[in-house]
Amino acid sequence: MRRIRAAAVGAVTLSLALAATACGGGSSNSGGSNDSPKTLTYWASNQGASIAIDKKVLQPELDKFQQQTGIKVKLEVVPWSDLLNRILTATTSGQGPDVLNIGNTWSASLQATGALLPWDSKNFAKIGGKDRFVDSALGSTGAEGKDPAAVPLYSMAYALYYNKKIFADAGISQPPATWDELIADGKKIKAKGKSVLGAEGANVSENIHHVFVFAKQHGADFFSSDGKPNFTDPKVVDAVKQYVDLMAKDKVIPTGDAEYAQNQSVSDFAKGKQAMLLWQSAAANLKSQGMSDSDYGIAPVPVQSGTPGTGAQTNSMVAGINIAVFKNSHNLDGATKFVKFMTSDDEQKILNTAYTSIPPVKAAQEDAQFNSASNSVLKNTLATSAAALPQVASESQFETAVGTAVKDLFADAAAGHAVTTDSVKAALEKAQQQMPAA
Repeated sequence: MRRIRAAAVGAVTLSLALAATACGGGSSNSGGSNDSPKTLTYWASNQGASIAIDKKVLQPELDKFQQQTGIKVKLEVVPWSDLLNRILTATTSGQGPDVLNIGNTWSASLQATGALLPWDSKNFAKIGGKDRFVDSALGSTGAEGKDPAAVPLYSMAYALYYNKKIFADAGISQPPATWDELIADGKKIKAKGKSVLGAEGANVSENIHHVFVFAKQHGADFFSSDGKPNFTDPKVVDAVKQYVDLMAKDKVIPTGDAEYAQNQSVSDFAKGKQAMLLWQSAAANLKSQGMSDSDYGIAPVPVQSGTPGTGAQTNSMVAGINIAVFKNSHNLDGATKFVKFMTSDDEQKILNTAYTSIPPVKAAQEDAQFNSASNSVLKNTLATSAAALPQVASESQFETAVGTAVKDLFADAAAGHAVTTDSVKAALEKAQQQMPAA
C-alpha cells in the first residue's frame, strides 16, 4: 500500500468458533519456526508493487536484525489474495509462522481465535511502551476493552489522486471536494475522451473500505452498538447504493472496472487512462509504474458536503498493517525482539519511506521526510477524518459477505441491470444472513 494491494480475501469458510479452540504457531513441519532460538519465520504482507520488490525492501533489514541479535528470519511475502485464509488455516492447524503481518481491519477477528499473543502492558514495555504509537493506529488493533492482538506497523489512509494534465485539458482548476462536484467534473472529463474514476469492483476488501466510508457519511454503521449486524438499515442501503451508483447511474466509474480485482485501476491511472483514483498511500505504486510525482495531485476523498472531519465528514477508514505474534511460537522472546526492531524509530523511517506509508510510531512520524505535501494529506486524514472499521469478532466475515454483495451489484450495473434500493437491500440482507450467530 502503496504498494499494490490485491486484497480480495476470498470466501472465509473457516468458523471463528472453531478457530477459538485452537492456537496457531510455529511448526517445523509447516515452514514455521523450529525449536531453535536463533530462527524465526515471518509472513509479510505484499506491500510493494510486487513480491520481488518486498523482498528487496525487507531482506536488508532482516539481515540487519540478524547481525544485531544472531536470530535469522525466514521471510515469506504472502499475496493479499491468500493472506487471510492462510492465517485462519494456521490458527486452526497450529502450524504457522512466529511473526506475521495482518490487515489492521482483521485484528478483532483474529484476536477472537485466541491464537495471537496479547499485547498487554508487560509485552508493550518490551518494545518501548504503548504510548510510542499514535492513537488512530492503536484503534485498529483489537476489540475495545481487550489487550491489543497486534502492534501497528504501517499506517495508511485513502486519498483522491488526480491527473493534473487531464484536469487542465478539461478546464478543471481544482480537485472535487464533494461527490456532486466529482460527478460534475466527470462530465467534462468524459467529453475529452478519458475515463473519470477507477475502482476495483471485484475486490472484496476495496469494496468494504469504500462502502464503510459512505455509510459513515450517511450517519450509519454496519453494526449496532451491541455488535449485531445491521446491514439493512435504510441509511446503510443508501450508502451502498450511492457507491455503486457511481457506475450504475452517474457513469463516472467505467463498467469494465466491475471485473477489476488486481489493482488494474491503479495501472489505468498510472498510464494516464483515467483522471482520478481513490487509493491508500499510492505514491510508491505509481512511481513503480513510471508515473512522476509531478504528474498527479493528491487531495482528501470527497464528502457529501463541507470539508472532511469526524462523523458524517469521515472520508477514510484507518488503513494499515499490524504485526502480530503467534502465542505458541517456539521463540516468543525472539519474536518480541523482532517486533521491537520492526517498530523501532529507525526501522519505521526506513520501511514507511520505502512503502510511502505513514509511521504509526510518533517519533518516526514527526521526521521531516514524512512532511511532504502528499503525506500531509494522509497524516491529516488519519488524525482528523478517518475511522476504524468495526472491531468485532465477525469482522472478517463482514468483509467477505458485504464486499461480495457489492461486487455482485457492480456486476449487475456493468451488465445493464437496474440497481435499485430494493436490489441493494436484498443483496445486503443476503449478506447479513451469512454472518455467524452471535
